[in-house]
Amino acid sequence: MLLTRLKTLSAVAVLALSCLQPAHAADPLKVGFVYTSPIGDHGWTYSHEQGRRVLEELSGNKVSTSFVESVPETADAERVFRDLAQKGHKLIFGTSFGYMNQMVKVAKAFPNTTFMHATGYKTEKNLGAYDLRTYEAAYMLGVIAGKMSKTNKLGMVASVPIPEVIRNINAFTIGARSVNPAITNRIVWLNSWFDPGREREAALALISQGCDVLMQNVNSPAVVQAAQEKGVMGFGWYSDMSKFGGKAHLAAVVLNWGPVYKKIADEVQAGTWKSDKRWLGTRDGAISLAGFSPDLPADVKKLAEERHAAIKAGKFHPFTGPLKDQAGKEFVAAGKVYDDADLLKMNFFVEGLEGSMPK
Repeated sequence: MLLTRLKTLSAVAVLALSCLQPAHAADPLKVGFVYTSPIGDHGWTYSHEQGRRVLEELSGNKVSTSFVESVPETADAERVFRDLAQKGHKLIFGTSFGYMNQMVKVAKAFPNTTFMHATGYKTEKNLGAYDLRTYEAAYMLGVIAGKMSKTNKLGMVASVPIPEVIRNINAFTIGARSVNPAITNRIVWLNSWFDPGREREAALALISQGCDVLMQNVNSPAVVQAAQEKGVMGFGWYSDMSKFGGKAHLAAVVLNWGPVYKKIADEVQAGTWKSDKRWLGTRDGAISLAGFSPDLPADVKKLAEERHAAIKAGKFHPFTGPLKDQAGKEFVAAGKVYDDADLLKMNFFVEGLEGSMPK
């Protein structure tokens, strides 16, 4: 009887001691990022890299992250995504449109890994899509450009003719013409996201045609640097590029991916993540204005900030009619808004754009 009681007391003591031991912490979620250009491009990839760092800061030891930079949008990207999955990354972000088909293929091969594709439209059970409403940013910069241009000629250095880029070009033009109907916008297409040498050449070509305010949908500061060199004006795109543009730099749009990445990682860890298409913007705190030139007239800055506030409050949409296409045909009636389904497949230019859509 006494022996049985001693054994019972011993078992209780062992259990009590075990309860005092710290619980074994769960392994951190391994998160991988794939970038199409170097993290020092100061544009699109730079903004995602800042988001990755914010994810780490906000998550502490709950996540561990890694990245692969300068991955071309070719079949070889499949190898990179596959390698990250094989190394135990349970959440993988592909940050460029051209990775879409490769990610679909790899997602099917790794059903227990969650994949998120930036700017794409294809999904699988374990593959979702996410994007920011960068057209809102382009519109706000267009308002400034329309006020600041003396020649009424704007220039755009554009990357790849997909709906995402076409929306930005159109929104920039709409914003400019909302304050100056005489504005026209010219485009040079590069068919590349990151090529500083060609970006500079395109900017110089536009300046030679009389464009005195330059916009871009490419990733380096080369455009605003060319503007500074030639005494015209430009903008930071995806990050504050004022340190590169000097007096030429009118303002910048900054993308904030950190909270987006944190929310997705939290969902994966909690087991609540579901495949969907996420499109966030100014209202979500993911897009902001920064880097205003000290020489920017106060009334122009105020107007841009007012438009920014209206978009953030949901009181205004950049694609609010009446709007006409390049041929002069109305595609949004007065008081109506071009809806998301149409924006996501936009493949035409608006009134005020010069030149034709590339083949």
